[in-house]
Amino acid sequence: MVDRDQCLALDANDPLRAFKDEFVLPEGVVYLVGNSLGALPRRTAERVRQTVEEEWGGQLVGGWNHAGWYAQPLTAGDRLAPLIGAGPGQVVVGNTTSIAVFQAVAAALRLRPDRRVIVSDVRNFPTDHYMVQGLAGLLGGYEVRDFAQGRFDDAAVVLLSEVDYRTGARHDVPSVTARVHEAGALMVWDVCHSVGAMDVDVSGADFAVGCTYKYLNAGPGAPAFLYVNPRHHAAAENVLSGWHGHAEPFAFETGYRPAEGVRRFAVGTPHVLSFAALEAALDVWERVPMDQVRAKSMALTSLFVDLVGDALELVSPADAAARGSQVSFRHPHGYPVMRALIDRGVHGDFRAPDILRFGFAPLYIGYADVYDAAATLLEVLAPDSTGKELWRDERYATRLAVT
Repeated sequence: MVDRDQCLALDANDPLRAFKDEFVLPEGVVYLVGNSLGALPRRTAERVRQTVEEEWGGQLVGGWNHAGWYAQPLTAGDRLAPLIGAGPGQVVVGNTTSIAVFQAVAAALRLRPDRRVIVSDVRNFPTDHYMVQGLAGLLGGYEVRDFAQGRFDDAAVVLLSEVDYRTGARHDVPSVTARVHEAGALMVWDVCHSVGAMDVDVSGADFAVGCTYKYLNAGPGAPAFLYVNPRHHAAAENVLSGWHGHAEPFAFETGYRPAEGVRRFAVGTPHVLSFAALEAALDVWERVPMDQVRAKSMALTSLFVDLVGDALELVSPADAAARGSQVSFRHPHGYPVMRALIDRGVHGDFRAPDILRFGFAPLYIGYADVYDAAATLLEVLAPDSTGKELWRDERYATRLAVT
């Protein structure tokens, strides 16, 4: 078994170790929730201050032209594109993941008007499946089929997450995409739980959506993104035909005329202050070697699995290559266990009904952090001198609004 000194040695030789200093982390906290909300980059506060005081305060409405606010959905999209295997002019940033899912699936349905089946993983992140259900109900006449059935022959579109939000299990994007295309359907990938933690390549898919507030560290409420394969730029329709997707928004025409390219999938006014935080985060990501990120991700998660051992039931794939950058365990009293763990400085999260979930952000989590987290988890699970486990303290049973 690896000891703490060996973990410290691994940290000293970590090629990504310098990135940890670029993030703000509270003293005494091991933050294993990067797959829910990434830590704050140090440069973010200054970038947001500049936007508020110098751009908004100094330029007022002129900021739309002179500070580049109007172009942000595309300029940020071009900066983000390499992280998902896309190219310039293929990604638009703005809105939320839920809206991007609605746009992508609706566009795909219009591209396959002769098919009336939407395939979605019913165990997918709830917003994805909920949006599919809402869209099918709105349009009428559509069947929503579970991906587990494995039938795509009559499907219009298949929507999947690359990494399962509960277990961390990872789909093979190229092979699934090929199967879907062979069946004549269109493929939409949700990369919320993979972008920023591993090499992502959605270039073979038709559409992809993702958020920027998890591993990408753009902050709470940060804008989502939508990838549209260039082969669909001319024909794909944005059913949310908002002002900013118009070919000439400031012509104020009475009828909608879509912009060329991915710009047609913009909807409304970009959230400029959130974009400022995203831009600060992308300043970091443009310098990050993703192959090193993925290698460290697999090493960190494997170390955690080994250290926890058989104290908990592992629900993530045992093979590091088959999972994302997270490890999930099952415990019948998972919620109070997690509350007790957080109370001792190790932050993970709980997913109903019984999953303890730990996300490993390789830029600011080290090997010694993993050792300390596992040791604390084992301490919480073990009976104390009175024979009572720490998590059984009654204060941990009360559920908070966000778990």
